[in-house]
Amino acid sequence: MKQNLKKDNLILGIGNYLLGDEGVGCHAVTYLEEHGFAHHADLMDGGTGGFHLMDHLMSHKHVILIDATLDDYPEGTVRVLKPKGHADFPVTLSAHEIGLKDLITSLALIDQYPDLYLVAVSVKDYNELRITLSAPIAAALPEIEKQVTRILEHFETIKSVNADKAFP
Repeated sequence: MKQNLKKDNLILGIGNYLLGDEGVGCHAVTYLEEHGFAHHADLMDGGTGGFHLMDHLMSHKHVILIDATLDDYPEGTVRVLKPKGHADFPVTLSAHEIGLKDLITSLALIDQYPDLYLVAVSVKDYNELRITLSAPIAAALPEIEKQVTRILEHFETIKSVNADKAFP
């Protein structure tokens, strides 16, 4: 996967690839790369999150995070959230939620919070060591692609509106 970051948009997959469904963000980035998304955004496998991602988030105007969440929705449910800070993220994002939430809080504190969307994928269990996704989570990859496309179209609309304002 190319890490030559240069676009306004960043699609950042978060998760532990070794814990099956918990690594859905990483798998989704690979899936999106295979479907030509590198032309529209920088793609990055962010692993288990943490402060090493701060520079990447700060260097992009628009960020789409893809991550697993332990919640009461059916397994494989894909939701798009627009968090304004760490308190707006799902309560149990996944095993690495503390590092990711600390990172988001830090970005807000230093006024470097990007236009950020979270694509949350409901998972049920990620205690099994494996590098593959379960059938319900693998089946959610096309829906993730659809939602990421929708968000990228929104970013393009924002860019067009701002360009129109700059040139009356």
